Amino acid sequence: MNLFIKFFSLTLLNFSLSSFAEQQTEQQRKSPHQVKQCVLNELFSGDASQTVADLKNKCKEFAEEKQLTAINKRVSRELISQSNPNVITPHKRNYILPFTYMSSPNNIPIINSQGLEEGEEILDNFEAKFQLSLKVSLFDNFSDKDQAVYFAFTMQSYWQVYNSDISAPFRETNYQPEIYWANILDKENTLWGDEMIVVVGAEHQSNGKSTALSRSWNRIYANIIWEQNGFVFSFKPWYRLPEDKKEEPNQPEGDDNPNIYKYMGYYELSGAYRYKAHEFGFMSRNNLSKNNRGALQLDWSFPLWGRLRGYVQYFNGYSESLIDYNASVERFGVGILLSDLL
Repeated sequence: MNLFIKFFSLTLLNFSLSSFAEQQTEQQRKSPHQVKQCVLNELFSGDASQTVADLKNKCKEFAEEKQLTAINKRVSRELISQSNPNVITPHKRNYILPFTYMSSPNNIPIINSQGLEEGEEILDNFEAKFQLSLKVSLFDNFSDKDQAVYFAFTMQSYWQVYNSDISAPFRETNYQPEIYWANILDKENTLWGDEMIVVVGAEHQSNGKSTALSRSWNRIYANIIWEQNGFVFSFKPWYRLPEDKKEEPNQPEGDDNPNIYKYMGYYELSGAYRYKAHEFGFMSRNNLSKNNRGALQLDWSFPLWGRLRGYVQYFNGYSESLIDYNASVERFGVGILLSDLL
C-alpha cells in the first residue's frame, strides 16, 4: 500500500512539475534529470512530513535558481543527493591513474630506513596513483540554510605496481581527515566575483608509518572559494599546529617533519574552469621565502563514456606526498576520473 501511495504521489508530482518546466528558459531546461533526481530522492529518502507543495518548491529551486553558476551547480547536485543513503558525496577529485611516470623517484627514505647503500636505485619511474575523497554533513540545522559543518576524508596512494623486483608494494599512502564549517554567502554579501564560499577547518595528514618513514602534521585553515565569469578559484592559507621536538630521531613521540613548512609552504591557490564537456584546473603552492620552493599541478578531464571521464595530470615540485615532502618530483599521469570539481 505504501509503495502504491508513493507511486501515485510521484505521478502527481510529474504532472505538477511539468507546469513550471514549460515556463523555464532554455538555460533552465538543460537540467531536467536533476529535477527528477531531486523528486525521487525526496520522495523515498526525504522528510516524511513535507507536503507535495514543499517538495515542488524545493525541486523548483534547483531548476530555476541553483543552476546559475558553476559553484551553485555543484552545491545543488550535493543537496539533491545528500538525503540518499546509497550515495556518498565526493569532496575533492576521485581518480585512478594506472599509468604515471616520475622523472626522478625519491629513493632516499627507503635507503635510509633499510640501511642500503646511498645511490642505489630501488623505485621504478612508472607507478600507479589514485585518490579517494569523500565528505558527509555533520550538522546543517543553522538558521541560515547555506551553512553546514562537514567531515571529510581523503586518501591518496602511490603504488609501485610494475616493480616486481620489490613485490610491487604500495610505496606511500596519505590519510587526510578534516572537519570544517562552510558558508555560501548571499550575493549581496559576496566580497567579489559572482559567487563565494567561506570555509574554516582543521585537518590532520599522515602516512600511517612508523619510525624513520613516519610523516604527519596538523593544521588549521581558511579557504575562500569564489567564481568569476565561470572561472572558480580557491585560496587556502593555513597555520601548522606546533609539535614537540624529538629527542631521538626514531622515538615515536614528537614532530616527524619539523621543516615541512619550508616545502609545503603556507597556502594553496587553485582554480578550475569548465568549457563544454572539458574541465581544466591548476594548483599552486609556495613557501614565500628566498629559498623558493613550491609546487604546480595541472589537470584536464574530458568525457569517455557514461559518467567516466578521462583524466590527465601533471605535477612538478615539492610535497606531492608526505614521504616526498622535501624532494622535488615531476610526474605525468593518465587515467580515469570518477568525480570532478565542477
